[in-house]
Amino acid sequence: MTLERKVAQAFRLTDENWMKHANPWSVWTRYSVLPLIVLAFWSRLWIGWWCMIPGVASLLWMFFNPIFFAKPKSTRNWASRSVLGERVYLNRDKIEIPDVHKTPLYSILNITSFAGMLIAIWAIIYYSIWATVLGVSLAYLGKSWYLDRMVWLYEMMKSENEEYLKWDY
Repeated sequence: MTLERKVAQAFRLTDENWMKHANPWSVWTRYSVLPLIVLAFWSRLWIGWWCMIPGVASLLWMFFNPIFFAKPKSTRNWASRSVLGERVYLNRDKIEIPDVHKTPLYSILNITSFAGMLIAIWAIIYYSIWATVLGVSLAYLGKSWYLDRMVWLYEMMKSENEEYLKWDY
């Protein structure tokens, strides 16, 4: 079982919920999570422990966002295809992906994104605006580039595998 499949199970991404997560609103609003978390915990300076309310709300939004929206009317957009590509990628242990996608780049991009999140967490603790900007930027750079590669993977796989064509509407 791939790590991505384990994460998908944690977020309860069934077939139906994957399609809900493929809604562009789900993808684009999920980009709001990290700044909301940063702002929530940075606000401890002004509101003390009350910062936990928006902090926990942000974390809940991260967890429930993939299933909050309806199935998209169309998957012919970058955001939807990025999610469908993630779904293809997590199935790589069951359905072979092209050699060009068997690259350490995906791990590097996820590590970059994770490192950005760690820097952002450090920056929140020490109230460093520059480190916050750096951390959030690295997190988004890594994640956005990763998602762009997932679009490419999905486009290649749907032309080679009929199972993935059913997602294209």
